[in-house]
Order: sequence, then C-alpha cells, then structure tokens
Amino acid sequence: MQITTKSTTYQVRKEKNTATKTESLFLNENLIESDIQQISEREFHVLRNNVSYRVEIIKSEYETKEFELRINGNIHTLTAKDRMDLLLESLGMENAASAKVSDLKAPMPGLVLDILIEEGATTEKGTPLMILEAMKMENILKATGEGKIKSISVNKGQNVEKGAVLIEFE
Repeated sequence: MQITTKSTTYQVRKEKNTATKTESLFLNENLIESDIQQISEREFHVLRNNVSYRVEIIKSEYETKEFELRINGNIHTLTAKDRMDLLLESLGMENAASAKVSDLKAPMPGLVLDILIEEGATTEKGTPLMILEAMKMENILKATGEGKIKSISVNKGQNVEKGAVLIEFE
C-alpha cells in the first residue's frame, strides 16, 4: 500500500506471522517497532522509540481513500492507494475505475444521517452525496466519477448494511 501526505509518499506493508500470531508493519521496507493501544472507536495511543503519540481519526472517506488524523494535536491528511490502485496507475488507467459511476453502495453498515443530493442531479468526482454514520464516525460518501442521479434507495435515518445500494446513477 502507498500512503501520501502533503509532500511525502510512503510504502507500507503488513506481514502476518502465523506461527507467533503477530503482525509486523514495514514503512519503506523498515520494520516499525511500536506498541499500539486502541482507546476508543477512533482514538489510539502509540508508543514508538519511547515517544508517546495520541492519534485520533477525524475523517475517513473510503471512496476517495482520504483520511484525516490528529496526531498529538496536529492535523495530517493522508491519501491511500492499495495494490489495485497502483496496478491501474502503472497501466495508465488510474481514472478508469471512476470515469462512469453505476451506483453507490454502503462501504460498511451504518445509519444514513443526511442525503446531500436529489434525484436528477448531476455529479462530478468528489461531489458529496450522503453522510453515513458508522462506528460513531460520520463518513461523507462522495461521487467517484461523473454521473446523474437516477434514484436514491434509502431515507434519512435508515440503517443500512454493508454493500446495500444507496444511490443509483444513470
């Protein structure tokens, strides 16, 4: 996986050791030795090289793979690319997956807090469509490409399961 901040790109890899049932995290092929404790749904305590970090997930947008973290009071915006994103990019097809949208599905189970668009409206990549609350976090679901809203399949206040169709595009 590749993670990019404002000016730096990191290669991140996780390895599982089935014998010891542990996981190791590598950053640019260097083993990261740290102790991570989850405090709440979106807060973590990280201890690395005798330095303590308090990490809070402020925003997570799964469609665009953009995340905002508060680390010891400082805000950091991250963009992630998984293996498929990197493969498509290497083939010159990075926009192929988001060129035309057919529907928006729930990335996780949650509660529809708000619907930000109406049927018949046109969208561009990044247009906010809906706010879904999952694990006590508000997630703004955005359009991954251009399209026109054909129908909205859910209502404000409705609980949805992962994979449920929320919005259909023409």
